[in-house]
Amino acid sequence: MVVAANPYAALAGRNVIDKGGSAIDAAIAVQAMLTLVEPQSSGIGGGAFILYWDNKKKVLHTFDGRETAPSKVNADWFMKDNKPVDWLNAVVGGKSVGVPGALKALEMAHKQFGKLPWEPLFDDAIQTATKGFKVSPRLASLVALDYHPGLRTFPSSSTYFFPNGMPLEAGIIKKNKPLANTLEHIAKDGSGYLYNGPLAEKIVKAVNSAQVNPGAMELADLAEYKAIERKPVCGKYHDRTVCGMAPPSSGGINVYQILKLLEDKNLSALKPDSAEFVNLFAQASALTFADRDMYIADSDFTELPFAALINASYLHQRAALIDKTKKWSRARPGNPYSDANISSGASFEQPNTSHVSIVDKEGNAVSMTTSIEFMFGSGLMVEGFLLNNQLTDFSFNPLKNNRPVVNRVEPKKRPRSAMSPTMVFDSEGELEIVVGSPGGSRIIDYVAQTLIGVIDFDLDIQQAINLPKVTNRNDYTALEKGTPITNLRGPLEAMGHPVNVIDLNSGLHGIQIVDGKLVGGADPRREGRAVGN
Repeated sequence: MVVAANPYAALAGRNVIDKGGSAIDAAIAVQAMLTLVEPQSSGIGGGAFILYWDNKKKVLHTFDGRETAPSKVNADWFMKDNKPVDWLNAVVGGKSVGVPGALKALEMAHKQFGKLPWEPLFDDAIQTATKGFKVSPRLASLVALDYHPGLRTFPSSSTYFFPNGMPLEAGIIKKNKPLANTLEHIAKDGSGYLYNGPLAEKIVKAVNSAQVNPGAMELADLAEYKAIERKPVCGKYHDRTVCGMAPPSSGGINVYQILKLLEDKNLSALKPDSAEFVNLFAQASALTFADRDMYIADSDFTELPFAALINASYLHQRAALIDKTKKWSRARPGNPYSDANISSGASFEQPNTSHVSIVDKEGNAVSMTTSIEFMFGSGLMVEGFLLNNQLTDFSFNPLKNNRPVVNRVEPKKRPRSAMSPTMVFDSEGELEIVVGSPGGSRIIDYVAQTLIGVIDFDLDIQQAINLPKVTNRNDYTALEKGTPITNLRGPLEAMGHPVNVIDLNSGLHGIQIVDGKLVGGADPRREGRAVGN
């Protein structure tokens, strides 16, 4: 089964599996196709976090393909006159672009776990880019919003997304021959085509010569980029083992924190759409986000061992702060590091990301969250694909109260991410759930709520994905607009919650294994598709 954000991508993945490919082979085909048909969300110009389950050896591997900051950045990269620049302006152009990592991570995983050769994995995307694809309603609507300040500014992007000055229309057939050519070279030459040689030169030129916010990327930044295989973050929740990504993703830590903070609250006795559950969930999430903003960043640049944040005694202390009878209030970070002289710092993570869940015929699995950050990334288009704006995931202000912020901008550093590709294993160590979502920093809540839906409320993966969404990032409790859960506004406000009713545009994609059968779930809020056989 393949669950991806667009039918073209899901079918491309299934075609690879039908030809004998592994889950990682399918993920490569899916990512290539998403670069074409969902350019607003992910692509080879961005980054990814990948979980890979080797079902034969019963070993989970994780691959960090997060972007890195160019070597010439500094702590004041997004500061002007001692103040952070406006986020929407910072997004546009070369200054926000990190060195892409998705392709390197996929190649690293393929060398270990690929069954098919690299080259044919790009066939479907190349053919579709050449012949054309039908523009989806979501892509068309996001172009028509005309919200990205750079999409009309840069000639290559403007020509592609606004042909003849008009936004792309849903249902038209759109070709992308420059991308087809790029993918043909990558298929033949591997990731080296992107990180060295003529394409690398074009990326650097686009970044550094952007007429808005030119950057400072060097060829060496691309040539020296490395994906990293990291140890997963795993822990027990009830009788399951929940696993996710380590930093620079905060997802593995934060999803697990929410679950553990609620483990002893007897959630199964509550209803998922009750004020009682939402109150507890919001408190746990607020505590988690307080820790996230203070302590989590690229672990290669901090001396704070992240294991302290999921230590059993620490989480027990934090869970004791959750009280169903108390008025809601903003949470303070805990103190797992007694001598840390740092301060909290927020980042502006946006919801335009994509998630892919795959299980192949041998039971191997991929959970991959992939992104170019803001919709249409930096707005810069090179040879048929968009470049990311992931550097805006750093804290713009490097200091707060004269103390350093751990997620400040530094050369070669990977910005913190909320991407939360997750796998859950049953009491026997067998794979049970593969899941993840787009959604900016709200990803953490989307994934945690879905896992609670399956594990505590005994829903299937599709039912859990369908649940009306609730988030709290230690700011306010958000209830999903247009769903019955908005009826909880009054009761929650009576409990002290600041409540906003807003669109919560998750894009959860999951697979659940039940009695040896695969159950797929695709979020009805987007255009995803679960395809199996």
